[in-house]
Amino acid sequence: MEGAACSRATADRAEERLTTGDFDYTLDECLIAQRPLPIRDSSRLLVVRRPAGPLEDTTFAALPGLMSPGDVLVVNDTRVFPARLIGRKPTGAAAEVLLVRPLDSSACVWHALVRPGGKLKPGRSVKVTDELVVEIEDSLEGGGRVVRLVTPLPVREALSRFGHVPLPPYIRREDDADDVARYQTVYGRQTGSVAAPTAGLHFSERTLRAIESRGVEIAMVTLHIGPGTFRPVEVDDPSQHRLEPEFYRVAPAAAAAINRAQRAGGAVWAVGTTVVRTLETVSDPDGRVTPGEGWSRLFVRPGFRFRAIDHLITNFHLPRSTLLMLVSAFGGHDLIMSAYRHAMRRGYRFYSYGDATVIL
Repeated sequence: MEGAACSRATADRAEERLTTGDFDYTLDECLIAQRPLPIRDSSRLLVVRRPAGPLEDTTFAALPGLMSPGDVLVVNDTRVFPARLIGRKPTGAAAEVLLVRPLDSSACVWHALVRPGGKLKPGRSVKVTDELVVEIEDSLEGGGRVVRLVTPLPVREALSRFGHVPLPPYIRREDDADDVARYQTVYGRQTGSVAAPTAGLHFSERTLRAIESRGVEIAMVTLHIGPGTFRPVEVDDPSQHRLEPEFYRVAPAAAAAINRAQRAGGAVWAVGTTVVRTLETVSDPDGRVTPGEGWSRLFVRPGFRFRAIDHLITNFHLPRSTLLMLVSAFGGHDLIMSAYRHAMRRGYRFYSYGDATVIL
């Protein structure tokens, strides 16, 4: 046992020395999914078995067969809101505002990102329509803005009518009616994200029923995803990168279901990196999950000691991103990078509307 512990610690120290460049890879743009597949659970699934493989190609509909009675599947029930506002400055020039989170109870004042950032300074405005104007009130650290929504409508109605689905920039098209439904999970309940928890997009009602029929409990937690999650790491040493805080909530019922499964020897399946960050934020050294809510800045990267999860379902992530670092921390850097090379050779679809992987 002592020898095994020493070899594990050595491997962890080696991974802690990885630089941002170690998480880089080149992807052919034709592999970036521009639209979702017609049927959610028809996406492909790459099964990655730790510590060294093998890799198995299957479809997402096969996921329930990998689970056992007594396991618990943990999903993020956040919903994306129409956070992207497209308008014009008083000069007539085009402008965009991405709402991040409300700063007051009326949801009239927001933390936002703006484009073009150099032109939209405090005192200026963006007209979205005659019924919605965005006034820039203040600047924030990191390029953000404090903005006020001026509208005669209830804010939620104004955003529903005039806001756009905030598709990521690598989807090179404008959002349309299909995205309103498909850039959401079927179980999303809590509105507050500017990006979808994309691992959850593969789940259909049929898949969820199949999972429950195997005696697997489904628990829901919430983490509202902000744009900082997808911001590239621009320093060579990942430890110098800082994540922006994201709001999470773990209800007592969800914590009880996870802890009950752990006590009984069941496995905890995390659907997406957001669930990983949520559970690892609220777990104690023994993996026991405590209910509560707050703001998480947890940056999971190689060398991290996981406490709460046993298996991870996730999509393929951008190079040099904190999400790829999290997945590499869980699966092992060499294995995950090998899996990505395999996926590219086999023509898997990448990123938000792409295919999935499960790390066992």
